Amino acid sequence: MCQLCGNPYISHMKSLARRDFMFGAAVAGSLTAAGQANAKARKARKAESKSEAPPPRPENVITPDAALARLMEGNKRYQNGIARRHDFVAEREALIGGQNPYAGILSCADSRIAPEYAFDSSRGDLFVCRVAGNFVSPENIASFEFAVEVLKTPLVLVLGHDSCGAVKSAISSIADKTTLPGHLPYLVTALAPAVKAVANHSGDELENATKENVRLGVQALKTATPLLSAAVNENRVKVVGGIYRLANGEVEIFV
Repeated sequence: MCQLCGNPYISHMKSLARRDFMFGAAVAGSLTAAGQANAKARKARKAESKSEAPPPRPENVITPDAALARLMEGNKRYQNGIARRHDFVAEREALIGGQNPYAGILSCADSRIAPEYAFDSSRGDLFVCRVAGNFVSPENIASFEFAVEVLKTPLVLVLGHDSCGAVKSAISSIADKTTLPGHLPYLVTALAPAVKAVANHSGDELENATKENVRLGVQALKTATPLLSAAVNENRVKVVGGIYRLANGEVEIFV
């Protein structure tokens, strides 16, 4: 007998149970699908909000020419001994989430050269690579690729300086045909193209070789494929070269 209708010959319970099961499965499937859709939507909103988030230092989102002008304005303040006051506590908090430096600097490791001071910059402003003799290597090419492509840095400066000990040592080693101790020959090899290129030029050999090394560095970065060369051709980045004067702190841009 059916417990629902009293009919002694049929029972609706099995069919009802089957309908209940199918309905429950359908509801569960709908909820699962809805949950997945909501999860995807939340993920998309999160990615969208992240992509639309303002950069840590909005004032650093500038053109290559504006970046160079700003760099030189900072150097002028440094020359005159009038540096801006920097709030390191506030800067630290603003940079926790990321960085967007407005200039990359390839500088010599000489202790007398400090790009952050020389351009009166704040933390998060400059992306600096330093090596004795400020020559281009695969490592610093990769570093500037990261700065340009990921951090959107619009300017790269190759910065030499007068009285460079690394260039001077390379000149002496090549002229005297001597091998320096330890790993120093690596520096000589890296700087040799600049030294040899100006060997017969008139004027001060150290000055000539220092400037030629900067020129070669600028050219190497401009033509580094595939990333930096593309950024240069698309005017997304400018690569320039300069020399720092120890006597007064002035940076002369000549390339």
